Amino acid sequence: MMDPLPVDSGTVDELVDFCIQSFDSEGTIKNTSFVKMFLMMHPWYISSTDLSKKLLLKSQEGSTEDIKAKLCHLVKYWISEFPVEFDLNPALADQIKDLRENLNAGGNETQSQLIDVESVPSYKWKRQVTQRVPSMSKKRKMSLLFDHLDPCELAEHLTYLEYKSFCKIMFQDYHSFVMHGCTVDNPILERFITLFNSVSQWIQLMVLSKPTAPQRAAVIAHFLQVAQKLLQLQNFNTLMAVVGGLNNSSISRLKETQAHISSETNKIFNTLLDLLTSCGNYSQYRRRFAECTGFRFPILAVNLKDLIAVHVALADWTDPQKTQVNLTKTQQLYAILQELALVQNNPPNIEANTDLLNLLTVSLDQYHTEEEIYQLSLQREPRAAKPANSTSSSSSAPKQPSMIDEWAASVKPKADPAIISKHIEKMVESVFKNFDSNGDGFISREEFECIRNNFPYLSKFGELDKNQDGKISREEMIDYFMKASSLLNCKMGFIHTFIETTYVKPTFCEHCAGFIWGFYKQGYKCKVCGVNCHKACHGRLTVECRKRTKSISHETPPSLQSRSYSFPLPSNAPSNLQNTVITEEDVEAAEQGVFDCHL
Repeated sequence: MMDPLPVDSGTVDELVDFCIQSFDSEGTIKNTSFVKMFLMMHPWYISSTDLSKKLLLKSQEGSTEDIKAKLCHLVKYWISEFPVEFDLNPALADQIKDLRENLNAGGNETQSQLIDVESVPSYKWKRQVTQRVPSMSKKRKMSLLFDHLDPCELAEHLTYLEYKSFCKIMFQDYHSFVMHGCTVDNPILERFITLFNSVSQWIQLMVLSKPTAPQRAAVIAHFLQVAQKLLQLQNFNTLMAVVGGLNNSSISRLKETQAHISSETNKIFNTLLDLLTSCGNYSQYRRRFAECTGFRFPILAVNLKDLIAVHVALADWTDPQKTQVNLTKTQQLYAILQELALVQNNPPNIEANTDLLNLLTVSLDQYHTEEEIYQLSLQREPRAAKPANSTSSSSSAPKQPSMIDEWAASVKPKADPAIISKHIEKMVESVFKNFDSNGDGFISREEFECIRNNFPYLSKFGELDKNQDGKISREEMIDYFMKASSLLNCKMGFIHTFIETTYVKPTFCEHCAGFIWGFYKQGYKCKVCGVNCHKACHGRLTVECRKRTKSISHETPPSLQSRSYSFPLPSNAPSNLQNTVITEEDVEAAEQGVFDCHL
């Protein structure tokens, strides 16, 4: 917990002076919590470059030697606590260098030596969207057939992938998300959400790849064992993805399959559902998470919900002139973000297998829409015959929103083709290493069937075997995955120029006239003509595109003065949790600085 605030509000200049005075000339700091909070949270009301300009001006305004020493200790502390900001913001680093040169010119070499941005390490890896798989010093042999893979191994590798992606998220990403209400121009956070959703989608595909109900039930039971291991690992984020995948309508509707699931397995599933329920503002989850020690991985969607609730409930400024910073709001936001930062500094003790990571990464990066998955579910277990007077269509996709929709329609960052090619080549090499059982450099039909246990959505053998010689070469498999990768950017080609959009007021779909639900990126808006529709409806829209005279911009979050709240949790939450909304009760809790069993 943070110490009580020394002040309730103040101008930016007053807060800067307070932080400077928190140091003595020798660098001893008091009010540590406040100083660290200010240095992390200042971008909410002043940019880092503007803050450094203020520090430069203060060093030039005839400050005493004592003040200059304290100022230098503040800058040193800023660099030591948040080095990534100086590495990824060259303008900020240059301004700090100017500050140092100014001090040197004034004969303050001793103080200027405290300021060193030259030795800040590189953090560019944090902004790379593609998955980086580090080399492992120790290799273990394990079954790479997912059907036979130990649940603990699978849980650990899923944790490894998601945690590595999570560690790339920075304060700027959370700030952008809260201010925009979506992940526009936020590829790192979007990639994490994409990975979360693809885990749930992959689980559904693994279940639906089995032709018989008993086989599908066995896969469900296997993934529930994975879920239990994730709970033991205290990885609640991936746990939510797994449970959400198993609770998706494409799986929960499989009555024949459900009949083959034991009562004990159903009991485990229901226990997990109860743990992740949104009731009481996720009170059960919050209590369980608060009791965890060591490595623990929170449900990021819940933290995002808390951030939005605080931002909507409390104003940035306490006065109409917007000069007095609302430090009560700053402290509440800081408490949430600081918890996430602490998680990033406490990694899991997991030794990952490179080959399995390569296979998992490509498995999770394949593209399927929610409707395609639901149609596969209908093929496995067709609907029962409808009464003659029924007017509903038997082939329509489920109407309720799904976390998979976020993944299926996500606007993904453009990756370098060379990086994609290198990644696929590594994956194919792992496939041949583990499935080319006779070592002849080709994949036979029998070996291909083993691979399809890992990639249930693969095309038929003959479609990869381009020269029809009865075997698949490395080049043929690489060519297949390269073409599949290029299709990811081609599936969204429609007459309208659609962009994923966040709606902050009631909006209805132009195709089905239904209300567009969701928290952010709920539907599509044509940036040319402005027509709106559900994600599932955009491919069926018959309204022609008519240009407008002015462009359509992204919507902004609701006004702080508005007291009408009904924001469902982001679509990266499992379907069983998507009815969660930011309500008046949430806002009142945020205003009081209280979340039930908050982290």
